[in-house]
Amino acid sequence: MTTRERAAELVKAWPKVYPNAHCELDFRNPLQLLVATILSAQCTDKRVNMVTPKLFKKYRTAKDYAEAPQAEVEKAIRSTGFYRNKAKSIRAAMHAIAEEHGGKVPDTMEKLRALPGVGRKTANVVLGNAFRKNEGIVVDTHVIRLSQRLGLTKHKDAEKIERDLMKLVPREHWTDWSHWLIWHGRRRCYARKPDCGQCEVFQLCPSGKIFLRTGQAREPIEAL
Repeated sequence: MTTRERAAELVKAWPKVYPNAHCELDFRNPLQLLVATILSAQCTDKRVNMVTPKLFKKYRTAKDYAEAPQAEVEKAIRSTGFYRNKAKSIRAAMHAIAEEHGGKVPDTMEKLRALPGVGRKTANVVLGNAFRKNEGIVVDTHVIRLSQRLGLTKHKDAEKIERDLMKLVPREHWTDWSHWLIWHGRRRCYARKPDCGQCEVFQLCPSGKIFLRTGQAREPIEAL
């Protein structure tokens, strides 16, 4: 099976395995998703979702964030880690949105990436989930790990991996593709000991049998 054929089979399989896969950050609008995505760096979605309800209630507009004292924002997001830099990024991005975009989050890759503290990954999250635009593929640690294990890329750099995936995955599935891999990475294909014995796409994974043979993966229940 070629890499392209494997990717095509995975595109058919994932919707059956994870029919409800979606972004697990809680948000109601593009502004909230942008803030939540910045907070999610080096932090779990679960932790971010614990912090954002109070944050979103207190700060409702880009201007609210931009005018809030640095220390105040830091205190509100402290438990997400790296809170000083995150607070700076949020306030700077919101200042730009308020001053240059009329308080509305821009909906193009170019304009989003021009915002302070917003990289390609964050822009892809916002575009795909808040605006339903498939401009790229979100590449996080799960997507990196699974793309390599599934034999879809040999690269380690996120942008190079994204380029490889964009060549293999039909554009209409770019946003869903990241959800599928992230869900599988969190629920089955763990970093340290993947659950190959119960993996729904085991037959499409060139790494599965290697993990089982070397004892790096969880064995099927029947073998326990």
